[in-house]
Amino acid sequence: MRIVFSRKGFDSSAGGGPSPIVDGRPLSLPIPAGAASRTSYGDLGLGEHAAKASRGKLGADDLCHHDPMFLGDGKCVFGQCGAAQTHLERQGVGIGDVFVFFGLFADEETREPHHRIFGYLRVEETIALKEGVPVDLLDMAHPHALALHHRNDMIWRGEGRQAIRASDTLRLSVLEGPPSLWQRPRWLKRGGLSYHDRADRWLHGGRLRSVARGQEFVADIGRRKAPREWLKRVIDEINRS
Repeated sequence: MRIVFSRKGFDSSAGGGPSPIVDGRPLSLPIPAGAASRTSYGDLGLGEHAAKASRGKLGADDLCHHDPMFLGDGKCVFGQCGAAQTHLERQGVGIGDVFVFFGLFADEETREPHHRIFGYLRVEETIALKEGVPVDLLDMAHPHALALHHRNDMIWRGEGRQAIRASDTLRLSVLEGPPSLWQRPRWLKRGGLSYHDRADRWLHGGRLRSVARGQEFVADIGRRKAPREWLKRVIDEINRS
């Protein structure tokens, strides 16, 4: 089994600033649309938040890359392509594996930027879009269905939800920052997370200096119990109503 730490949403380079935490709820702001989109920030009720986070560069009428999509039936639809998709393939990610989506967030009061998990996807199905685009993906206006982004464009979907509270359980960054410095799960060791092989990233005190760029970081957990218990705690917290 594999757990994929999947970076999504606004940051200093994509959008201009962190996504907000409003009334204790993390609101992940999709990045601005690059290829195809029919969804604006206003459509998602995020126009005011996008304007504030981008310092006025984006607003309610601007189109966004609405991905991953969390649907009302407890399902998630996520598209990936290019080098990031190739990396997932090379790492053997597939049915039964789990994406935990994280991003850069800041509370409106403290304004402290930090990384936190905001949703998950347990993969039940993969769809190679070069072989044809299912009608339901077009109906939901998923951006990867509206126009192929790359020849290896892939849809991942299955059970998935987003968090409604910004709890400590879902926080990755250490309290004193910076955002890239994580208090890693105890089961996560050097050599166990793709793109993080350098020894100087694995610090004393169970800390990890995460890479600044990249989208998909894969941990092959095999049949180990500890990472499964950690993942269950994360998913249970996301699913709390």
